[in-house]
Amino acid sequence: MTAQTIIADIQTLPDAERATVFAYIGRAMESDNSWIPVSFQQGMAEATAGKLIEMETVLSGAKPSPGRP
Repeated sequence: MTAQTIIADIQTLPDAERATVFAYIGRAMESDNSWIPVSFQQGMAEATAGKLIEMETVLSGAKPSPGRP
């Protein structure tokens, strides 16, 4: 079975059935982030922790404000 076959099958489903498939896929994607590159996951963790620096600051060579890395 190929991805194209699965997509074609999903397209033939009634709306309610298709919604069930997409809800399942959404839950699976939320619980399994192995498809997301590790570098992106690390960047998002740093962003969530407030460890971002404005690009203008970095490019100008200025020191980040206190409390920033």
